[in-house]
Amino acid sequence: MSTVLSVQNLSKAFGGVQAVEDVTFAVDAGEMRALIGPNGAGKTTCFNMLNGQLKPDSGDVLLGNRSILGLPPREVWRRGVGRTFQITATYGSMTVRENIQTTLLSHHRQINRMWTAARTLFVDEAMALLEQVGMVNQYDRACGVLAYGDLKRVELAVALANDPQVLLMDEPTAGMAPRERVDLMALTAEIASARNIAVLFTEHDMDVVFAHAHRIMVLDRGRLIAEGAPNDVRNNEMVQEVYLGSGAVHGVGSA
Repeated sequence: MSTVLSVQNLSKAFGGVQAVEDVTFAVDAGEMRALIGPNGAGKTTCFNMLNGQLKPDSGDVLLGNRSILGLPPREVWRRGVGRTFQITATYGSMTVRENIQTTLLSHHRQINRMWTAARTLFVDEAMALLEQVGMVNQYDRACGVLAYGDLKRVELAVALANDPQVLLMDEPTAGMAPRERVDLMALTAEIASARNIAVLFTEHDMDVVFAHAHRIMVLDRGRLIAEGAPNDVRNNEMVQEVYLGSGAVHGVGSA
């Protein structure tokens, strides 16, 4: 497997609070890697530095062998880093397909194209993406009337529209029913394998994490305290101590 995303000694403080401290890891093509930890551990801060929303105090982020540190989010996206967020955001008055077409217009730098109706552009490409996420039969429905689980699938299609090398998913199953969570992550794993995309995701549902992550990293108070295969992380005493009393690791069945 080839390394796609390399994070080197990443640190970020807010005033006197060290949100992320000296974090180093790498994600390979086709890998599903989870970043977990208690609330306030620094997971979202880490994500925000990876896609350019926050500037680190120190460290580097490499996409392939090129640094993307300091680039604005739109340029990081153009380089091949897609992202989904905890709270799904789509254009509610636009159809499912139009939401995908809008992203494709931006990806192909035709967002300001004149004289041609936007809804007639990249139709086949949009439908192919919707086919991948199981939403092709709802292409003409307004996103504002979709069930939340279906919106998450549309968001995944949007994140795939720039043909990413890396997909960052910040709590992708938040707010979803248990069956929907399983289905969405199974779909993501299938797409990641088929398209050789490196996926880094945060998640509070440990059943989802242990079922789908190839490797797991545990963040606590901004520092990585464990990294490894699911069984190794499950049995790590420090990880158990961090989650003591929450049930997040204890009692999780084998995956």
